Amino acid sequence: MKYILLTYLLCLAVAGTTHAKLVQITEDNWRDVLTGEWMVEFFAPWCPACRALQPAWQEFSTWSEDLEINVAQVDVTTSPGLSGRFMVTALPTIFHVKNGIFRQYRGARDKDSFIVYIEDKKWSAVEPVSDWKAPDSLQMSAVSYFFKLSMVLRNIHTTLTEEYQLPSWASYIAFACATILLGGVLGLLMVCCIDCIWPPRREVVPTAGAGKEQQREDKKDSDVEEDDDDLEGSQDEGTEADEGSQYEEDGSQVEEDDLSQAEEDEGEGASS
Repeated sequence: MKYILLTYLLCLAVAGTTHAKLVQITEDNWRDVLTGEWMVEFFAPWCPACRALQPAWQEFSTWSEDLEINVAQVDVTTSPGLSGRFMVTALPTIFHVKNGIFRQYRGARDKDSFIVYIEDKKWSAVEPVSDWKAPDSLQMSAVSYFFKLSMVLRNIHTTLTEEYQLPSWASYIAFACATILLGGVLGLLMVCCIDCIWPPRREVVPTAGAGKEQQREDKKDSDVEEDDDDLEGSQDEGTEADEGSQYEEDGSQVEEDDLSQAEEDEGEGASS
């Protein structure tokens, strides 16, 4: 009996040590993984694959002191924002973190593989997560809020359908109306902000006096154009008249020369 009791106490001590070394990461302490070396598992209680991995992950966590790393897990049902921040699309998902540099683990999911991955530093051959997808970046923080919002909407839908016994289509219609209303309000706010930053230009309406002055100026311009056309026409007519008179003078000179030549020919004929 004494040996059985000692064995039971020893098992409880080992189990307590195992659970104590497995760190639970939440929305409040997730930035702890940015310092040091970590192996982080994302899981959900309803996931069969996650439940199958739990014994190996618990056993691996007992090696955290020997490997000088921290072993942790994240429950995405209680921390939905972290699943969006880390872009977790499948469960379970495991990340290796070294001084804020994230790498996704894609090896075998057993204790020995985890230990070899850390001891042999196989993580150094894995390409890190790009900077724009880093969990501590601004854009991923925005994504985490969208994931939180989706979880809130899901809880509201569950409350409406289960507690208030509303049909699903009624819940969907309520969400659709809320979406349209929210979109209209946001659109109105956006238009107001744009009008404040870039106010629209006002068209100046011309007065009656200004219109008359414009007509006068147009009339003056047309009169000037007509005077220029008349002047060009008179110059063309004068040029044509000068050419005609020059042609007539040349013709009369030619006729005089012909008459004088004829007279000389007649005088020579008479003398002979």
